[in-house]
Amino acid sequence: MLKPLLSAGVVAVLALAGTAHAEPTPQNTVKIQAAFEFSSLDPSSSGYVYTRMQILETLLNVDDRGALLPGLAEAWSVEDGGKAWQLTLREGVLFHDGTPLNAQIAAAELNRAAAKPSALQGVPISAIVATDARTLRIELSEPYRPLGAVLAHYSTALLAPSAYDANQQVTALIGTGPFAVHEITVPHKLVVERFDAYWGRTAGIEYASYLTGHRAEARVLQARSGQADIVFGLDPASVPMLKRLPNLDIVRSDLPRSLALKLNAGHPYLADARAREALSLAINRTGIATAILHAPEAASDQLLPSYMSDWHLPNRKAQFSPDRATELLAELGWRKNSERWLERDGKTFELNLITYADRPELTSVATAIQDQWKQLGVKLNVSITNSSAIPAGHSDGSLEVALIARNYGVIADPLGVLIKDFGSERGGDWGSMDWANAQVRSDLTRLVAENDPGLYRRQAQRIAEAIYTERPLIPIAYYVQQTSVNSRLTGFRFDPYERSYFLNELSWR
Repeated sequence: MLKPLLSAGVVAVLALAGTAHAEPTPQNTVKIQAAFEFSSLDPSSSGYVYTRMQILETLLNVDDRGALLPGLAEAWSVEDGGKAWQLTLREGVLFHDGTPLNAQIAAAELNRAAAKPSALQGVPISAIVATDARTLRIELSEPYRPLGAVLAHYSTALLAPSAYDANQQVTALIGTGPFAVHEITVPHKLVVERFDAYWGRTAGIEYASYLTGHRAEARVLQARSGQADIVFGLDPASVPMLKRLPNLDIVRSDLPRSLALKLNAGHPYLADARAREALSLAINRTGIATAILHAPEAASDQLLPSYMSDWHLPNRKAQFSPDRATELLAELGWRKNSERWLERDGKTFELNLITYADRPELTSVATAIQDQWKQLGVKLNVSITNSSAIPAGHSDGSLEVALIARNYGVIADPLGVLIKDFGSERGGDWGSMDWANAQVRSDLTRLVAENDPGLYRRQAQRIAEAIYTERPLIPIAYYVQQTSVNSRLTGFRFDPYERSYFLNELSWR
């Protein structure tokens, strides 16, 4: 147990702020359950929990549509044709140990993050320097449009200098957020306490606890019994029952995560875009979203949701047309044999699909697609394996079809993820595979340096159109987060980029 992470410095600051909190009890603590554990104190690996619990903060924030907002930096500007970013820090920001934030600390923190496996890796940074006490300058060897979204990523959150030991290892979580660490047990339990010297909106609750709950059924029981006040990631099948309970509110929220089929476009049966279109048209997305995800509105044949508007094609509805699918495959020479399977040149249209059980809905969706393609005449063999089999199959060329859940909101600007997925001829582990579209690769490369919003949107729309038309991936639905909130709380809201739980906006009913 890494316990007293509430250092003497923190106690001193709380005393200065006139704080005399009682010890945490079930009555004064908001209890949170979610599926994600935290493996270390270092923000580069586990910062997603520490920013959600509002211990740590980043220089910039994003709104629910991914637009940049002030964070610890109150203002910023892009200069030198996109090759320099200048950020002005807020005045009066204190770390939990009482240390004032300044640009020298911020520069040191970003330089540490750039040297670790963080969102800053791959960014063409030449220098990160403090030009005065409140001004931070980031110089680039070439323009990099997504830098603002990177500076809002948890791996770039700022720690106090006292959080490190002599070997520059993180030994304490000392941030600037509205909550400070009260108790932590890696990898499952975290208790935070209100920080009354916070620069922004001070919390109305004294304590909040976070407990990892891997099993979906266990999280449902915690919500039903009232042992947890906020439960994230509910099993969709449990939602109708939970909605009937008078002590719970069920909050449905969209996520920038897509359920999609990854296809080997180099496979002889899948190389023609008409074959991929036929397979897409044979999928009853609304049926899958209704029966399995319990969210019919989540059905979509586009990769990115409408609130990522640069990358979403307007006025398109998901199409389901088995007859048109049959026509397209007939154009390619496929005819049903006596056993009702499609056949061409004496070979059956047979494919192998792999998926993984980490997300229980994937297995059910794979079975539904297997049945729907069977009606088309395509024989689909489904295997449940580890998620690591998908990048392995991509690498050695053995993968034919994979059912995946891909998060396009890891960084609020999806460009970085799309470059990984579609930016090379071979594609990416979780993106296209042997999809030969040189125009898309070229457009993605140019967008990195594009600072004109109008030009950025036009190129992004062209890329989205190519992905939609040629279907190197076949989207099925967007993910929906179902969250239970105990009625003793008010003020809950959900961040689609899952950067914060907004605990400082909660109050007791």
